[in-house]
Amino acid sequence: MNVFDFDKTIFDGDSTMAFVKFCMKKHKKALLYLPRIGFVSLKYYLFHIGDKTAFKERMYTFLKACDGERDVAEFWEKHIGGMKRFYLEMKRPDDLIISASPEFLLKPLEKKLGFTVIASKVDIHTGKYTGKNCYHAEKVRRLHEQFPDAKIEAFYSDSYSDEPLALLAERAYIVDGETITNWDFNIHKKHLRT
Repeated sequence: MNVFDFDKTIFDGDSTMAFVKFCMKKHKKALLYLPRIGFVSLKYYLFHIGDKTAFKERMYTFLKACDGERDVAEFWEKHIGGMKRFYLEMKRPDDLIISASPEFLLKPLEKKLGFTVIASKVDIHTGKYTGKNCYHAEKVRRLHEQFPDAKIEAFYSDSYSDEPLALLAERAYIVDGETITNWDFNIHKKHLRT
């Protein structure tokens, strides 16, 4: 199987941030959560307080003001064109997407695009997490949990933070836009905040 990160790898941009903006425009009540999102962002990114899962869980509280599955369906109607050309030309039915984005956002693409998704388990109505944010080494744990005998032919990501998955693959690649280059194992992400 080939394994891919999602955001900025096979999707042009950050789907989570695009979805947040989409919901903020659509639901005026969601705007009431902006101060909270700003506060938790400062706390996490500027002052390095807390972990990524707790930060994102607080950020996702805006979902309480949204329409869940209906918003996700409308979002993909408008954003499905953001899938990168290189991926659409090479995709296979056994492709696996492993992403830190919320599962509720990416799961609808399984049928539309014909791949399997492993992503962060986030309640679409409350923003609460079940388990950890699917990031860095957690991606490997989730892969082994769902596919214990998985053999990765090729792995693609836009970020060296995905090195734990790259190390499992026969071949690994860095994606920058539509440009794909060999993974440089001499480059490591230092001081990753998980």
